[in-house]
Amino acid sequence: MKSLLRIAVVAGLLLGSSAVFAAEVTPVGTWKTIDDETGKPKSIVKITDEGGELKATVIQVLQSEDGPHPICKACDGERKDKPVEGMNIMWGVHKDGDTWDGGKILNPHDGKIYKVKLQPSADGTKMTVRGYIGFSLLGKTQVWERQE
Repeated sequence: MKSLLRIAVVAGLLLGSSAVFAAEVTPVGTWKTIDDETGKPKSIVKITDEGGELKATVIQVLQSEDGPHPICKACDGERKDKPVEGMNIMWGVHKDGDTWDGGKILNPHDGKIYKVKLQPSADGTKMTVRGYIGFSLLGKTQVWERQE
């Protein structure tokens, strides 16, 4: 009877820990962005959850054609000619099943704003980031790597 109880306790702990792990797979955290054309790291981005809305801020630019501290020359409005480091580049993203979407993402290189969809990998170490116009079929995909 004691061994049956031990098995039940171990099984409960294992099931409980897998449920906790699954709950932790989220875009929130620090990510290294990888250029979809060159495959090289471009920046470090921190994604935060503010009341159920995900936002992303560029922490550090790793590679840029405009040097180590680029400004957003092609941006409009309040972002025009502002440093890319410290800039909010993603906003309005909400959880939708196992993806996060409904928000926008800015490409500081060309100043364009796209719709965005985020899909973390099952183990949470990578994330597919899809920027698109109109339908998700028309866009670009990057795979970001978790840094925490």
